[in-house]
Amino acid sequence: MLDAKTEKRLLSFVKEKPRTVQESAQLLKKNWRTAEAYLQKIAAETGQIAFRTFREGTRGALKIAYWNSIGEVNATGAQELLFKRLEVGRKKEDFSAFDIYQYVDKDKRTAFFEEQEEELINVKQDLVGSLLSAQQQVLIFSGNLSWANLQQGKKKLSDVFAELAERNIPVKFIADINISSIDNAKKINTINSTIGKDRIEIRHVEQPLRAFVIDDRVVKLKEIKDPHETGKKKTYIFYEVYDAEWIEWIKKVFWHFFASGIPLKKRIEDLKTVKRI
Repeated sequence: MLDAKTEKRLLSFVKEKPRTVQESAQLLKKNWRTAEAYLQKIAAETGQIAFRTFREGTRGALKIAYWNSIGEVNATGAQELLFKRLEVGRKKEDFSAFDIYQYVDKDKRTAFFEEQEEELINVKQDLVGSLLSAQQQVLIFSGNLSWANLQQGKKKLSDVFAELAERNIPVKFIADINISSIDNAKKINTINSTIGKDRIEIRHVEQPLRAFVIDDRVVKLKEIKDPHETGKKKTYIFYEVYDAEWIEWIKKVFWHFFASGIPLKKRIEDLKTVKRI
């Protein structure tokens, strides 16, 4: 069982310098499987630890845990410029996901677009399948959480989050929690009380990105081609990024926003003080 004292000890140990799983196990006087599970839990819950595996796929593979400073987001000039735009953006119209997509190696990305009369989760997008494949964590950049009521085929997205939570997969959200979106946030958050585990966490942050980050494997982004488009149909564009370096950067962006976000409980309490007259 990972307690607060052990977590603090591991964080200090890894912050000092990168550590192998075996070194962490020796520190705790635990076996390497327990040490790795503790490190993975800290990584999934806080983002303060990340991993690199050297010689992956070989018998001599070496897994290193290192300090993942959420205050140091930028790695390249392009990422620095993108981050500045994400920091000042508030609405989805303030940023285009294509501006990330264009920098990713063409062999490590895919995209498609289609016209829809309403916001849907389609089979080609297969958001449900991707979410259910998560083994470590799911991080979600959202707006007003309106998609919480959507479904793919007969599968409701809220049921998918419940399944992930039941499997002890942390699901973290940053979203604009206001008077109009508070019911959506409450609906998702009740999963915790339903299953008796706190695996869903929502924090209030206004930011322009709309994306799902699934483990270290894929980022699924979405945008409307023309947010001001009139008429029944709108053109939705879907992007997927598989590049490890870009996934790592997007996760750092998430943890940066999440760290300064307002917890859902406090946000709801503050919104309740707004009286109707």
